[in-house]
Amino acid sequence: MTQRHEIRLGADIGGTFTDIALDLRGKLFSTKVLTNYAAPEQAILDGIEIVTSDAGIKPKDVDIVIHGTTLATNALIERRGAKTALVTTEGFRDVIEMRTENRFEQYDLGLVLPTPLIPREDRFPIKGRIDAQGRELQPLDEQALETLAGVIAERGFGAVAIGFIHSYMNPAHEERAREILSRKLSIPISISAEVSPQMREFERFNTVCANAYVRPQMADYLSRLQVRLKEMGADCPVFMIHSGGGLISVETASEFPVRLVESGPAGGAIFAADIARRFSLDRVVSYDMGGTTAKICLIEDYQPHTARTFEVARTYRFCKGSGMPISIPVIEMIEIGAGGGSIAWVDAMGRIQAGPESAASEPGPACYQRGGDRPAITDADLVLGKLDPDNFAGGKIKLSVANASAAISRDVGDKLKLGSQAAAFGIVEVVDENMANAARVHAVENGKNISENIMIAFGGAAPLHAARLCEKLGVDQCLIPQGAGVGSAIGFLKAPFGYEALASKIMGLSKFEPGLINAMLDDLKATAEGFVRAGTDGEIIREITAFMRYAGQGWEIPVALPDRAFTDADTAMIEKAFKERYAQFFGRAVEGPEIEFVTWSVKAQDVRPESEKFELKVEGARAPVPSSRSVFDPASGKELETAIVPRDTLSPGERVTGPAVIVERETSTIVTSPFDAVIQADGTILLVRKGL
Repeated sequence: MTQRHEIRLGADIGGTFTDIALDLRGKLFSTKVLTNYAAPEQAILDGIEIVTSDAGIKPKDVDIVIHGTTLATNALIERRGAKTALVTTEGFRDVIEMRTENRFEQYDLGLVLPTPLIPREDRFPIKGRIDAQGRELQPLDEQALETLAGVIAERGFGAVAIGFIHSYMNPAHEERAREILSRKLSIPISISAEVSPQMREFERFNTVCANAYVRPQMADYLSRLQVRLKEMGADCPVFMIHSGGGLISVETASEFPVRLVESGPAGGAIFAADIARRFSLDRVVSYDMGGTTAKICLIEDYQPHTARTFEVARTYRFCKGSGMPISIPVIEMIEIGAGGGSIAWVDAMGRIQAGPESAASEPGPACYQRGGDRPAITDADLVLGKLDPDNFAGGKIKLSVANASAAISRDVGDKLKLGSQAAAFGIVEVVDENMANAARVHAVENGKNISENIMIAFGGAAPLHAARLCEKLGVDQCLIPQGAGVGSAIGFLKAPFGYEALASKIMGLSKFEPGLINAMLDDLKATAEGFVRAGTDGEIIREITAFMRYAGQGWEIPVALPDRAFTDADTAMIEKAFKERYAQFFGRAVEGPEIEFVTWSVKAQDVRPESEKFELKVEGARAPVPSSRSVFDPASGKELETAIVPRDTLSPGERVTGPAVIVERETSTIVTSPFDAVIQADGTILLVRKGL
């Protein structure tokens, strides 16, 4: 573990493309390969062959592989996981179906709730009860568990989830139930006290069910990946990036695959945070648009916003509360179904819509000529002239303008009596407006003004739309880093070995017991550092966070506290920290009510080397323009003669006047007429509004 990992490789499996980034002692090589749904690891192997060949090395020379994937997310959304049994406390069989009292559409009389991941006939109640303080009220019915083990074996279940009431306070019943069931069963068994040891049984039960549901599939995939990497000669350690943005071992990922659900987007946020640190930008918004989705994340003081819960598989688009809650540490972002492969269509009211359905890599947009015949956003970008049909994905995929135009005309243009170009403009405008609205809402929910941020755009499709998005949001500057087309994979290379351990312990501040809290925090520190030490023996830093509230409130706020043993004298310090944080969220603190601790978190990670610093330059000398072509300009609403400039011909300090297209192998940056592009010292493109 003491080796320096001088040759590092990041692999990100997305819904449409699999991105590979190789860092060869500071020099970057990258490629994009269409995702192989039948054998996802094949795209990684193909990508490794390409980048190692480009770098002049062999796969055996790679020191470490860092991987992120959407496979767990897709399995949950598409319900392609294992047949799973839920073993739960008697009387709580229907928690995952009853959900909470919140209605995500308050006035919808025909409200359709999401279907539970595990049907009722596969949920098995067992007698036994732990109270909210962790005391046993009723012993566990061990005989019933012995009988249940036979039933589970007979009915052919592939996994078991165990979720008992209040197990976050005392896991003894869950651990004993697992022990009894495992005597007769050879399938994976997940317990909620290990997967998500937090208060709120609806979220906790859903999380352990999701973990068990995808566990056999993910364990099989990760095992297959390791074997095939060794067969090709890449016999090096493989680590996974988890939803909170740290690295964990493959063994941990196989046991807790629910932690991988947002792994790809987490890499993108880390990539953006590294760029922000490089240019000393303390307020940025990252914009990651790939082939299937677009993600937006706020980053302050070089750190992405984080949360303890998020949702997957929402049944109502963009509607919070309509999905499956997953209770794990996660980088907080808003995600919408708007990627390059998102399908465009016309609804019953004659409005253009795009997504969330995606053409993905199979069959792909109509222009890919791979069997897809429905118009996607990539088709619209091609018809508008944003893409060169002969040089897409470095020339590996030849695009058909005729196919794209025909699909757009048939499914959108003819229905609205529009030409193919006008219909294509309508598609991209709807997509850009949807993303702008999502960004505004995300910023407002966090008490921020989106226009006060600098945007960092990456992903295969984001540079095509970033300038227009900035126009709509009132953002004056946008950075397109080197390697933007494979930004998440590069982010994997920047990620620390890290893990966040949590435990719920409800306690009033007036009854603060430092000895009890210190003992709990010592356990959490040992847990978090244990996961980190699986990947490194370097220096580790820790962050201690208490999630606190006023008594009677329904949710908590995070309060950062010092990493040391607490004493009785610390109550005043903790109260002051809570009230200051509360005022940041809500304007002012409240005097009088009791303050409560609900959950404690310990985040441990290794110390990463500092990025080289650069000063952001907004002025530059005019760059030569080797060629031009006609491209539709959304700001003026018409085609304009547009400069076409290869990115690798541009030097630091040069300025490209919009409208222009800056082309590279993995993506193209559209510089709309209100913007110019200035090349920074590290090769990053700065889109800057004219007149600044």
